[in-house]
Amino acid sequence: MAIIPVPQLSDNYAYLVVDDQTNQCGVVDCAEADKVLAEVNRRQLRLVAVLPTHWHFDHVGGNQDLVRAIPGLRVYGARGEHGRIPAQTHEVDDGDTVEVGTLKGRVIGIPAHTNGHIAYYFPQLNSVFTGDTLFIAGCGRVFEGRAQTMVDSLAKLAALPDSTRVYCGHEYTEKNLRFALTLEPNNPALKSKYEWAKAVRAEGKYTIPSTIGDEKQFNPFLRIDSPELRTNLKKLVPTLSDDAVAVFAKVRELKDRF
Repeated sequence: MAIIPVPQLSDNYAYLVVDDQTNQCGVVDCAEADKVLAEVNRRQLRLVAVLPTHWHFDHVGGNQDLVRAIPGLRVYGARGEHGRIPAQTHEVDDGDTVEVGTLKGRVIGIPAHTNGHIAYYFPQLNSVFTGDTLFIAGCGRVFEGRAQTMVDSLAKLAALPDSTRVYCGHEYTEKNLRFALTLEPNNPALKSKYEWAKAVRAEGKYTIPSTIGDEKQFNPFLRIDSPELRTNLKKLVPTLSDDAVAVFAKVRELKDRF
């Protein structure tokens, strides 16, 4: 079993989810079919499933080309996306199961970035694909939900085992960590992760994956209860409520402008 990142566009990731027993694979969030198909062919795999996390073009732009190249391909998509997934063949809801060979992935509904955004959690791989909801040291913009919606979605991901590897949709890590340091400059885990990310990116390498446990140590959107973070927010906004959703919304607003 393997997870193979396939860089897409300027900073996106698609992922091949490979079942070694059958040589079958699925692809999460395909924007550019040619790059995905080249990797599938290079590794002599059989692509059987397309697993988009949400409808945005940079996560589904390659779907039509994939199904033209491989007739009969299963293309999953959340019911909550209301038909906006190109070439969709299978509609899924929170709690449903998707299959790639002998691998079984659980669909986790995590709306807010889009109304139907989902994650795919594969216990056999100890991995979750979070699209544009949970990034390394960040979270997605709240386009189609509210702050409360995103807080609830992130809580569902945070409830996974701490060892779960997190594969997100974009290479935003260094900037996310730089922003996080404005709120928790004395967080040793955060400082260490930032120095690591700078070194990794300087070498042209990927910062994925993270883990759920690590994200709880330095991701500001999972640390809205941090005393240091709240103290620094109060310096910026003395009238800020102590309500967790209000704190989250302010952090998201600051990140949107960062």
